Amino acid sequence: MASNKIPPLTYKVVAECSVSKARAGLMTLRHSVVNTPVFMPVGTQGTLKGILPQQLIELNCQILLGNTYHLGMRPGIETLKKAGGLHKFMGWPRAILTDSGGFQMVSLLQLAEIDEQGVNFRSPFDNSECMLTPEHSIEIQNAIGADIMMQLDDVVKTTTTGPRVEEAMHRTIRWVDRCITAHARDDDQSLFPIVQGGLDPELRRKCVAGLMERKVRGYAVGGLSGGESKDEFWRTVHTCTDLLPKDKPRYLMGVGFAADLVVCVALGIDMFDCVFPTRTARFGCALVMHGQLNLKQKKYALDMAPIDEDCECSTCKRYTRSYLHHIVTVESVSCSLLSVHNVAFQLRLMRAMRTAIERDQFPEFVKDFMDKHFIDETVPKWIREALAAVNIHLPENSKEKEESTSSKRVSSIGS
Repeated sequence: MASNKIPPLTYKVVAECSVSKARAGLMTLRHSVVNTPVFMPVGTQGTLKGILPQQLIELNCQILLGNTYHLGMRPGIETLKKAGGLHKFMGWPRAILTDSGGFQMVSLLQLAEIDEQGVNFRSPFDNSECMLTPEHSIEIQNAIGADIMMQLDDVVKTTTTGPRVEEAMHRTIRWVDRCITAHARDDDQSLFPIVQGGLDPELRRKCVAGLMERKVRGYAVGGLSGGESKDEFWRTVHTCTDLLPKDKPRYLMGVGFAADLVVCVALGIDMFDCVFPTRTARFGCALVMHGQLNLKQKKYALDMAPIDEDCECSTCKRYTRSYLHHIVTVESVSCSLLSVHNVAFQLRLMRAMRTAIERDQFPEFVKDFMDKHFIDETVPKWIREALAAVNIHLPENSKEKEESTSSKRVSSIGS
């Protein structure tokens, strides 16, 4: 078919920060064009908790994430095939990325046994056994029809040390070859390998070198946000983005806190995902520039302001903090209302960063963001050091911060 001559993923860097490693890109997939840097909301089993596909479209969400392990368990391959893939099954016309199921080696470790063949899981639903091999992971993802698929990787807890980390890194490289061989829909779906190697810079270098020998269209950085220190976290990301090719998208798995997103964009990451925005919504918390509003607190009982005056989401347009205070964690609709706002916040933050990069004003944006995000506290040392590593230097003391705040600013997330 003529359409198959066009690769299922093309990526173009459209702007670069002249100071840091931040860049804005255009990723063209079968189901949508995605502007990067991008945050992908997580719809583990083909649905975001509390949000309909149409609401995501209204928020201009361009891509979301599904999970291979969970979708393979329920509804299963046969249902997905009969439905014509996950896009049709869930009524979502835009792009989808699927995780491979590797993360469940850590999150469901008590239910899993790992060897060279794959991962043997016991179902959390009916206790039945399921062997997830690289080949089976790809079979499920081919049935899902995701625009971007992840290889099955050997994931160890981030704080693990010793020979198990190196074993997992080498196995991840061996498994990507099995995934590439098993991939039956390369004309429609793109497979990303995953950089592993724990917190050891040399293992990360070896893994990147090995993966770059394979013909792929993008790369993921895995094995982080699992209990390591923030200092170890940013240094590992920095190492990986220094080594990965500049002409392909870089995806940092499982990262979603606002400050982390800003720092990691500065370090050269293009794609992110995390359950955080919708999970924290279920606990009655709304994301705002300076952190979170815990709407369960009594101080919001008579507060007739919206969550965020600058937010244009449907929740902020129609509902007050007072209304939300009286229904959070009590009425199920509150989860939906807060999830819409929280996803809107994440997507708005990413758009603001893209705009700043395109205008070559990203360092100014970062300084403005950090002033507002840490308005009543000092910016953490790890953030200062991470940004300094890419030539963005934050004011050192309160006087400098005061002067910086009063100076002319670039457009922020609120504009």
